[in-house]
Amino acid sequence: MGLELYLDLLSQPCRSIYIFARSNNIPFEFKHVELFKDSVLGKKPAAGSGAEQPRAGPSNSEGTGKVSLLKKVPALKDGDFTLAECTAILLYLSRKYNTPDHWYPSDIQQRARVDEYLSWHHTNIRANAPKTMWIKVLIPLFTGQPLPSEKLQEVMEGLSTSLKHFEERFLQDKAFIIGSEISLADLVAIVELMQPVGVGCDIFEDRPRLREWRRRVEDAVGKELFFQAHEMILNIKELSNIQIDPQLKEQLAPVLMKMLK
Repeated sequence: MGLELYLDLLSQPCRSIYIFARSNNIPFEFKHVELFKDSVLGKKPAAGSGAEQPRAGPSNSEGTGKVSLLKKVPALKDGDFTLAECTAILLYLSRKYNTPDHWYPSDIQQRARVDEYLSWHHTNIRANAPKTMWIKVLIPLFTGQPLPSEKLQEVMEGLSTSLKHFEERFLQDKAFIIGSEISLADLVAIVELMQPVGVGCDIFEDRPRLREWRRRVEDAVGKELFFQAHEMILNIKELSNIQIDPQLKEQLAPVLMKMLK
């Protein structure tokens, strides 16, 4: 059996793995998993501008539990070997398929810089950027009412602080986080920062250094692949027009409301 990747491109970590595998011509079978099975987020998006639809085919949500003990995506199955967690999967793929050195450099200090960013990322960029989607789309979708504008402002202030640190500490005056070429650090960062963009919070607009970095990342992986991977997230606002089953609302609304307290 060949390599199988269980992904939902609504998820930032899934997008990083998808882009990495495609841009490095790693052969794999795309196993579509619905993060919110039986909910509105489990519906497949309409076909876009002619780009290949990687979500085509039946959902593999049930099968994910057999691949990942954590029962979440992303998940990898390579023969009898299974693996969870985004960073672990990215490193496994880079080592097994001997991808170009710039992704995860053999130089110990350059590699340490990638590790440094990946460690910082989880409690900074990842701790703030995804909340924009929850506030502007997902929680109102399930609760039937918008959250106070102060909640979004609070999240955006936290994200602004993280972006300032990102630019000053990691990006500085370099083309990419660790130098002149793209690395796993850039890939993990960009997919996270596209989450606010998808719900109308253009964090790149007033940050020219960050905007140019985004452009370089898109060019490095290929614009067509980049926007194919982000097609669903950039159309996420269309979900607000879909009705949700009342029972599902009752089950999930209290949980979602607690997430941002």
